[in-house]
Amino acid sequence: MSKSKPILTSSLGRKLVMSLTGLFLCSFLVIHLIGNFQLFANDEGYAFNNYAYFMTHFAPIKVVSYLLYASIVIHAVYALILTIQNKKARPVQYNQYDGKSNSAWNSRNMGILGTVLLVFIATHMQNFWWKYHNDQVPYIEYTKDLNTGTITSRELSASEFTDYLVTTDNGQEVTKARDLYKQVDFTFQNVGLVILYVVAMFALAFHLIHGFQSAFQTVGFNHRRYIGIIRFIGVWVFGVLIPIGFAAMPLYFYFIK
Repeated sequence: MSKSKPILTSSLGRKLVMSLTGLFLCSFLVIHLIGNFQLFANDEGYAFNNYAYFMTHFAPIKVVSYLLYASIVIHAVYALILTIQNKKARPVQYNQYDGKSNSAWNSRNMGILGTVLLVFIATHMQNFWWKYHNDQVPYIEYTKDLNTGTITSRELSASEFTDYLVTTDNGQEVTKARDLYKQVDFTFQNVGLVILYVVAMFALAFHLIHGFQSAFQTVGFNHRRYIGIIRFIGVWVFGVLIPIGFAAMPLYFYFIK
């Protein structure tokens, strides 16, 4: 009597988990990009630093962030397992088959693209997430005139800062915050990191062009009525617009800011 494999340990089950975690990560990319667009605001980082505090202290978002970290790890581990399994099942390399020409480059190199993205994520987390959470970024105080909307700022010393604080008095809103905006500006003066971010966004583009559509096929949502719009979103939204949006940030700080 044959025994069926548990769904999560079968090849199909792993592909399903990868698809679901991949789609969750795609939704995060949209939200993250929208929030990070505040880096372009001409307000000395006021909106972005308030956004950074909200994203790291609002309880529901903190829960979602742990799901995000878990999804990244699970997605990467399952991708590695599937890659190893596929190589064992296909000892002869692709270039010995005539079918190579019918297979897109990004679909054959998802492992390489994923590895580039893992290096990027680790670098990104070290430069921003780790330093922000471990009090390794500067401090800043904003004074906003509630009547005119004018914002002025001054750098705070460590002795002047205890925690994020907003007070209002005589039509003036005073905000003390960790200055992640300045950390972003400082980081993107490093040409090596700017190049890494831009290269990573090229990798993200190719990864998503294949992965987005593949995820919908895996979960069974590939009816011919919808496949056109899924392909359009995968290519033009996740393969073009989102990577360009993220790549624009380091380029803006290095060349313009």
